[in-house]
Amino acid sequence: MVHSPEHTEAAKVYRRLLSYVVPYWKIFILSVIGMAVFGSTDAAFAAIMKTITGAGFVDKDPQTIRWIPFMIIGLFIVRVIAGFFSNYGMSWIARNVIKTLRAKMFDQLLRLPVTYFETSSSGIILSKLMYDVEQVAAASSQAITILIRDTVTIIALMGWMFYISWSLTLIFLILAPILAVGIVFVSKRFRTLAKRIQSSMGNISHVSEEAIDGQRVIKIFGGQDYESRQFAVVNEYNRRQNMKIAATTAISTPLVQLIVAIAFAVIVYLATMPGLREIIGVDTFVSFMMAMLMLMQPIRRLTSVNALLQQGIAASQSVFDFVDMPQELDVEGREISGVKGNIVFDHVNFAYSQSNTRVLDDVNLEIKAGESVAFVGRSGAGKTTLVSLIPRFYELSEGKVTLDGVDIRDIKLGSLRSHIALVSQHVTLFNDTIAHNIAYGSLDTATDEDVLRAARSAHAMEFIEQMPDGIKTQVGEDGVLLSGGQRQRLAIARAILKNAPILILDEATSALDNESERYIQQALDELMKGRTTLVIAHRLSTIERVDKIVVMDKGKIVEHGSHQELLAKDAMYAKLYKMQFQDNNQ
Repeated sequence: MVHSPEHTEAAKVYRRLLSYVVPYWKIFILSVIGMAVFGSTDAAFAAIMKTITGAGFVDKDPQTIRWIPFMIIGLFIVRVIAGFFSNYGMSWIARNVIKTLRAKMFDQLLRLPVTYFETSSSGIILSKLMYDVEQVAAASSQAITILIRDTVTIIALMGWMFYISWSLTLIFLILAPILAVGIVFVSKRFRTLAKRIQSSMGNISHVSEEAIDGQRVIKIFGGQDYESRQFAVVNEYNRRQNMKIAATTAISTPLVQLIVAIAFAVIVYLATMPGLREIIGVDTFVSFMMAMLMLMQPIRRLTSVNALLQQGIAASQSVFDFVDMPQELDVEGREISGVKGNIVFDHVNFAYSQSNTRVLDDVNLEIKAGESVAFVGRSGAGKTTLVSLIPRFYELSEGKVTLDGVDIRDIKLGSLRSHIALVSQHVTLFNDTIAHNIAYGSLDTATDEDVLRAARSAHAMEFIEQMPDGIKTQVGEDGVLLSGGQRQRLAIARAILKNAPILILDEATSALDNESERYIQQALDELMKGRTTLVIAHRLSTIERVDKIVVMDKGKIVEHGSHQELLAKDAMYAKLYKMQFQDNNQ
């Protein structure tokens, strides 16, 4: 039999999913035994029906009649125990598989390159972590339970039917190929629809997340109707795909039942014909028909489970695609210590993977240890990209960057970044205490006194002391309970506490008022002493005292020097400075 590439890929994905069950093989075997016992009880009940009809109603054997109620009760006690072990055991395995997969996905989330997050919607990423992985749970527990238990049930019932009348069983089996063709068709349909539903859930998450994050902009610009229409489109698409699955399920299950019912009707007709009526006894006929009736339920469940199985395979594919994405390039490189902070950009070129246009073009620059250097230029000049190469947020296209003479690509990422502190224009705070936000990354080593010292240096104590719980105050999601200036000062305190030899400041005073900026500038001046500091500057008034200013345009360094030297050149920097000076005085 030739399998289509799609079928082969689905089988490969499911085998990979089942590999996560292997560590729990003992519980799995116990569950499978429970399923086998549970599945066999239906055939046992059909056998009891033969005994009831033959010995009870035809032969009227009092000894057999006395034992039949106890046999039925005992059979169903076994069924209950087996059912509990099979269902609970598989659920236990499934939740452990989901826990493992979620941990693996979250670990991957932390190690994917910056470029992935710049080109992917966080809503779609969250949908993979929350929705897709839950679909995997159904495939790895409920679907397996039904597959094994009901397959055993069908085999046991078919075995019993064949034992008591092979001729009637053969008639029933003639219709099996028709059943198989229907299931194969429905499988492909379910898998296609499941992938569309996962995509639509990602879109719903994306639109919802944007509405949450941008709720102030939406309110002030009256975007409610527009956002409602956007959400209605993705919501309706999701509804339509779910209804297609519902329609496929609704038609496939009754169709299978119809095929079984036709077989049932044919067998009843043949069994009551004069030729067979004398051969097949009443007890055999009743037991056979009971077994056929009991086959309906597991066959119906097996066709229904196909939807769960195909959704789980599609979800597993989505999860594994995410897990298999290439992580940030790291090497079995060297650990560095005693970093002085001498940085050299040597013929550096860089272009984003989706674009052939160079963002950085043959950049050559040396930054001496302890030197403060500001990068200025128009928006899109390449300032942020250039500085982002140092902590290896991006990987070089050509050339190299060295730290104290060592190519940064030969240094372990964790070691490299441990010597760099960052204060960004866009402050990230976690939904935790002020103390934990300042000590982030140093929670195991920093004391409360260390945190307070850093907060004082960043001039943050004036508002921290007014908080109800001081440094133990919760700041809310992304520091929502703090003002922009307060968040900025906590970010600066975090950098002060890290005490790294290299400091990156991305317009670190942008969110501060004039009075706060004056205090913070003093703290930054103190912090910058003896450190290699790279300042990405937008407001030129804040960088007049740095050692060197690098002016960039279209990915190239067009001039560099001190503030006074560049003003004297009366070139690009002088024009930018005069333009801002005029704007500030208008």
